[in-house]
Amino acid sequence: MSLVQEMFSSEFLLRHALYATVVIGFVCPMVGVYLVLRRLVLLGIALPQISAAGIAFAYLLHTLGVHLYPHQAEEQLMALTGSILFVVIALLILAALERHGRGMIEGRLGATYAAAAAASILFVAANPYGESTLLALLRGEVLGLSLSQFWSTIIVYGGLAMSVLLLQKELTFVSFDREMAISLGKNVRAWDLCLYLIIGLAIAFGVMTVGPLLVFGLLVVPPLAARQITRGMWPFSIVSSLIGGASALIGFYLSLRWDLPLGPTDVAVACAVLALISTVHAILGWLRRA
Repeated sequence: MSLVQEMFSSEFLLRHALYATVVIGFVCPMVGVYLVLRRLVLLGIALPQISAAGIAFAYLLHTLGVHLYPHQAEEQLMALTGSILFVVIALLILAALERHGRGMIEGRLGATYAAAAAASILFVAANPYGESTLLALLRGEVLGLSLSQFWSTIIVYGGLAMSVLLLQKELTFVSFDREMAISLGKNVRAWDLCLYLIIGLAIAFGVMTVGPLLVFGLLVVPPLAARQITRGMWPFSIVSSLIGGASALIGFYLSLRWDLPLGPTDVAVACAVLALISTVHAILGWLRRA
C-alpha cells in the first residue's frame, strides 16, 4: 500500500492528526485574509507568540501549585486557558490603542512580539519541572493528538469557519472602507472586536494543536499567495483556504515520507506555493508590458 493510500485508510494511526492539520490549514487562511486586508501581518506574528507566552505562564502556575480544574487533564486545560486569556487581553489592549494613533500600530506590534517572546523564555526558565513537555507543546505536538483534542479542534474551527462565512459582508466592509462604514452608522468597534475574537480563538486553539510557527504560516502565507491571482472577497477567501488546506496535506505527506518536522514542512510548502505564484505573476506582468 502506498503512503497516500495509507494516509486515507481507516487503519492509519495518525488520521486524527492528519484531519486536524488539514482542517486548520483550511480555516486559518479564511481568518488570515483579514490580516492581509488590514495590513496587519505583524499581528499574525505577534499573536501566536503571545499565545505561547500564555501557555508557558499556565504551566508555570500549575508547577507552583495553582490549580483551576480537576486533576485529570488539568495541564492541557490550564494551558488552553492561558493561551486564550493572553491572546484576548492582548487584542483588547491593541484595539483600545488603535483608536489613539493608528500610525504607530506597527511599532506597537513589534514591541508586543518582543515582549511576548521574552516572557515565553522567562516563564520556561522559571519552571523547574516539565520543561521538555512544555517545549514540545509550544512546538505543537499534533502527532500525539488525543481523541478529545481532535474533536475540540474540529468543533472550534468548524464554528470559526461558519462565523467568518456568515459575517463576511460586515467584516469585509469595515476592513475595506472603515470611514464609509462609520458614516453609514455601522458599529465599527463592535465588528472589530468580533473579528479580533475570531482571530484570537483561531490562534489560541491552533497554537495548542500545531504550534506558533504553523499557525502564523497558515494565517499569512496562503492569503498573500491568493491575493495575487484573485479579484473579489469570495474568490480571495476560497483560494486562500484551498492553498492552506493543500499545503497542510502535502506537508503532512512529505513529513511522513522523509521524517521531517511537520510544522516547518507545512510552512515550507506554503512558501513554495507563494514563490511559484509570485514568479508566474511577475513573468505574466512583464510579458503584458513587453
